[in-house]
Amino acid sequence: MKKKIFLGIFLILIFIANMSFASYSTVKMEVVEEPVCTIQIGENSKFEKKLINKDLTNKEVTLQLQVTNEEENSKPTGELMLVLDNSDSMNELVEPDNEQSQSRKDLIFESAKTLVSNLLEGNDNLQVGIVSFSSNADVSKEATLEDANIVSPLSNDATELNNAISNIEANGPRTDLDAGITLASEQFTETDNNKYIIVLTDGVPNIALNYNNPYYSDDVINETKTKLQQLESQGISITTMLTGIEDEDYVPVGITKTYGEIINEIFGTEENPTTGNFYYVTDDEVEKTITNDIYNSLLPVSQSYKNIVIKDYFPQEIIDNFEFAYVSNANIGEISAEVDTTDNSITWTIPELASGQTATVQYTLKLKENFDSSIVNKLLDTNEKVDITYDDFNGDNKEETSDVTPVLRLTEPPAVLPYAGTTTFLIIAGIIVVGTLIFSYIKFSQLRNIK
Repeated sequence: MKKKIFLGIFLILIFIANMSFASYSTVKMEVVEEPVCTIQIGENSKFEKKLINKDLTNKEVTLQLQVTNEEENSKPTGELMLVLDNSDSMNELVEPDNEQSQSRKDLIFESAKTLVSNLLEGNDNLQVGIVSFSSNADVSKEATLEDANIVSPLSNDATELNNAISNIEANGPRTDLDAGITLASEQFTETDNNKYIIVLTDGVPNIALNYNNPYYSDDVINETKTKLQQLESQGISITTMLTGIEDEDYVPVGITKTYGEIINEIFGTEENPTTGNFYYVTDDEVEKTITNDIYNSLLPVSQSYKNIVIKDYFPQEIIDNFEFAYVSNANIGEISAEVDTTDNSITWTIPELASGQTATVQYTLKLKENFDSSIVNKLLDTNEKVDITYDDFNGDNKEETSDVTPVLRLTEPPAVLPYAGTTTFLIIAGIIVVGTLIFSYIKFSQLRNIK
């Protein structure tokens, strides 16, 4: 009987001594697999999830989610005529009370040069020409095509074109927009391609071809409006920017209509323009309008993905045993501040991803000190799956998913000596308890024998 008891106790001691109490200080982490999760979006765009950093000493890995719109952001092609107002009013200062103020001519012309440079940069498929307009100083030639001048024929040389703009003088007494757009339209070739006219002016048209008496008359209004509509009907895309109008209620001598009424009859409104695009702006909006708004309006339709929703799911073992933290905020869109424990996911929403844009977010997974030792030697998927929904270029909603993920594993070295920390305490405590039981049993047996 005693031998059986001793044998049982001995086995218990062996069992305790060999129990696997995994310790944070001794357990090691390794990356078993690190495949790149790739989800195709459209024909040449994609989502990627991959492991980008392994700090195995600190038992931490960094993963990156990235979605890239690889569609090229194209530039306009064809022929474009820039029609610039060179009437004397362009010499007015934008800020009259400021001695350092630039003239409206400088403001508009410098912005126009930036526009030309941006349109032609890396773009051999666009030709740009320049026409200026006002009215001829010789009254006998007023209301004729001599109210406008060819500043530069169609060219693809931005430097040449910008030098030509710099040499324009603003000295015309009146504003014959009709002459400007008519002369500009005559510069187009017969090639079947895109045709654009961009008008930059600071004045209300007051004469037109064959109409200069009285100024601002209904004939002038109707002739200018009709010419804009005729050119659009010929397939020419027309954009007009008007600035410098300080008093819409002003009524020019000899007529009954205000500036505001004339502008509305010729150009319409920004919301309902007579032709193409119409920008009616103040001087402080000129640069942005020309270099940003007008530039963007000329670009082909943006190949952008919209309403992108990316859900990254984590296995329960990762949630329970690893600390989650973002490396940095998403550079585009919004992402969950923390893991949603209802489905163990984070959600990244991107309202729109335009051509050439890349959206990125990174996060870390770090082993907790009080991890569950049962996960030691298991293969641990860092992620369960990724679901993506988005609207493509045609507005169609698409859904994609993937369960490809990096894989981790925790290992512990062979037990030669008791582990430090909590593990050692448990082993020693077990040995003491069992040793105490043996000692008590022996003493008890001795007492019985004495009796």
